[in-house]
Amino acid sequence: MGKVKKAKKKKILIVDDERDIVKALTIRLRVSGFEVLSAFDGVQGVFMAHKERPDLILLDIRMPAADGFTAADQLRNSNPTRSIPIIFLTGSPEPKAQDRAIELGARFYIRKPYDPEELLDAVRRALEQPPSPPRPSP
Repeated sequence: MGKVKKAKKKKILIVDDERDIVKALTIRLRVSGFEVLSAFDGVQGVFMAHKERPDLILLDIRMPAADGFTAADQLRNSNPTRSIPIIFLTGSPEPKAQDRAIELGARFYIRKPYDPEELLDAVRRALEQPPSPPRPSP
């Protein structure tokens, strides 16, 4: 009998300092068939992205040890992580946060509290889209 080749699960890295949100996202994404990794601040997130090469990164903005914008900028300026799609998932009240996220090449910007179905839809769509080059930093 020939071996059935199992499709490789897409790997998603969640970078968020709110452990309850990470736990809820992890459960939801695993149930949806994804492999899930987590990091709890921007520095750890950038390290994990380089080490694990996820297919997608869910990134919060306000975190200790490098916020989401700093992490996204570092990821975009590094060859191994440049083309990994990023979805910002944040409760940030900053009025210009969404514009900044898009400038950094984010595929989607979703506000907390988030709709789980909207988030899963964004994850699937971001994984299907070909990578778009981020805009050069001014």
